[in-house]
Amino acid sequence: MDSSHVSLVALKLKSTGFDKYRCDRNISLGVNLVNMSKILKCAGGDDSLTLKADDEGDTASFRFEGEDGDRVSEFELKLMDIDSEGLGIPDTDYKCVVKMPSSEFQRIVRDLSVLGDTIIIACNKEGVNFKVKGDLGSGHVMRKQSTSAEKTDDHTTIEMDEPTELTFALRYLSHFTKATPLSPFVALRMSKDVPLMVEYRVEGLGHLRYYLAPKIDDAESS
Repeated sequence: MDSSHVSLVALKLKSTGFDKYRCDRNISLGVNLVNMSKILKCAGGDDSLTLKADDEGDTASFRFEGEDGDRVSEFELKLMDIDSEGLGIPDTDYKCVVKMPSSEFQRIVRDLSVLGDTIIIACNKEGVNFKVKGDLGSGHVMRKQSTSAEKTDDHTTIEMDEPTELTFALRYLSHFTKATPLSPFVALRMSKDVPLMVEYRVEGLGHLRYYLAPKIDDAESS
């Protein structure tokens, strides 16, 4: 979760997606992401990664092994005490679910970021509309629900119980779209007055979910 408690990210990797996976009991490892990123950059693109941690240890070990086994690198990262209980994600029955190509969502966010820093996402029977209004002007992009059986890789589907319109900070969505290479599709799940869920499914391994609280209109809050 970010320091302002506006956004949260949850990554789940299933045990079946690993070559080898062993976990004797539930365990929480607090990791500084910036420092872990520095260690991961030491790995080659084709290296295998082994991550280990002892039950009562204060470090996590990273082992990188070259594809031919001719190079082995080992690193240890100090662990942190983190209150994982404060990061619970409540179950939500979303009123609107939009599934669309992740590359198209990334393009929409990038293009509309030129005009402003706040985006309105409106889901109705016509489709899903992305709207921005700023000092330079305004713009909107409409994605209608796909009906053709052709080009399924470019389809947009919408499941809607009721029309939903929410406002979000674009800079957070710009960060979220960096996950585009992980999945050909992204799912946007919305309900009134609850955080947006942006989900990328990683085939055969799990999912990456981002949550973003909607912006509240000053007029509504007063």
